[in-house]
Amino acid sequence: MRRRRRSALAVASLGVVALLASAGQATASQTADEQGPSLAAAATPLTASNFRYTLSETSSSLTGALDSALPNVSMSTVADDGNRTPSCGSAPSVTHRTAYYCWNDGDQDTSDWYPQGITTSSDAFAAGTYEGRRINLVSWYDHAEDGIDKGVRISVSNLSASASAPPYRHLLLVEPSGTAAAPSFKPVDIHAGGIMWYGNLLYVADTGGGFRVFDLDHLWQVSTGSASKIGRQSDGSYHAFDYKYVLPQTATFTDSTVGGYAQLQHSSVSLDRSSSPDSVVVSEYRSKDELEKGAQVRTIRVPIDYTNRYLKPASDGVVQATEAYRTDLESVQGSTAINGEFFFSQSDGDDFSNPTSDGDLHTFVAPSGSIVRHGDALTVGAEDLSYDPTRDYLWSLGEYPGHRWVYAADASSF
Repeated sequence: MRRRRRSALAVASLGVVALLASAGQATASQTADEQGPSLAAAATPLTASNFRYTLSETSSSLTGALDSALPNVSMSTVADDGNRTPSCGSAPSVTHRTAYYCWNDGDQDTSDWYPQGITTSSDAFAAGTYEGRRINLVSWYDHAEDGIDKGVRISVSNLSASASAPPYRHLLLVEPSGTAAAPSFKPVDIHAGGIMWYGNLLYVADTGGGFRVFDLDHLWQVSTGSASKIGRQSDGSYHAFDYKYVLPQTATFTDSTVGGYAQLQHSSVSLDRSSSPDSVVVSEYRSKDELEKGAQVRTIRVPIDYTNRYLKPASDGVVQATEAYRTDLESVQGSTAINGEFFFSQSDGDDFSNPTSDGDLHTFVAPSGSIVRHGDALTVGAEDLSYDPTRDYLWSLGEYPGHRWVYAADASSF
């Protein structure tokens, strides 16, 4: 996780200040260089209901106005309209690896965009496909120093067309703006460290805010030809920095806490279909320095409703977590859970010539199991996690230029 150079960095800093008053706890051992599983301290259960969310929806009249102004397309249309072909120069070193692919040369090496989150059509629907296609989505945040804030783009990779070299296309996430009489949209300026696809909705982690929610039932085609224009133009056309498709934000889930708990930093998100009901797993990223200053690292589970695809309120009408743990693992980039076992990806530096800089995987069986470190199981710069139960694939990806594999490991082997 490279820190965003804009607002998310400030939000993260404020989160650390809020956590300084928390009681310190020895971090789980995650710096050992030896490869292979090793035990660390057990996770500490927390009061889950202290983590809460409030839903807010985008104006339906504004979304409807953009629906009327722009051609609506399907996700299958975007998936079939891939304009980039990946090429891998080498295979990633991943324990129990089952699949991998890469990006084209431009995306593989660019420092203008950094990939972060991953989700698949197996999150969207239990059958594993969306509109008849097996699709992976990956989020990237804008890191270019060109003075133009492009926000977040999503790579749509069509694995039905090719599992080893899936053609793909980027689309841009946008937030509707303006009025119903003059509708427009703007970039979504967040880190997008984790994403989760559920039915027609895409949940994107907002580091200091909870979740942004985007609706695939409102997927729009816009004009191309300008890398600097965004939203509605004076001639009535709509642009998105030369991206052909845009996906609009239609809701937010703003997080809060009670009981004296510090606000949770939303660094990653994933879906757990093995729970009942389905649920969302969220974890936060903290550096070694932040932990030494008193920050905590927590992970929570929040139920989700398959009927409307929203986070599911408790009997009192409040959306709240049903499980929460303190792990104090540094540099957690992604997390998920499978049948009560939690998985955490951990980055471990960027010394590309040193195998001990490869990412680690940590697991523990809730509620009281010890945290197990699987050293150097992932690639350098390991990021988000997503589990595909149809194939027992545990997906992750690398963020650093030149080291950007997208890959899966056999989850049951850990």
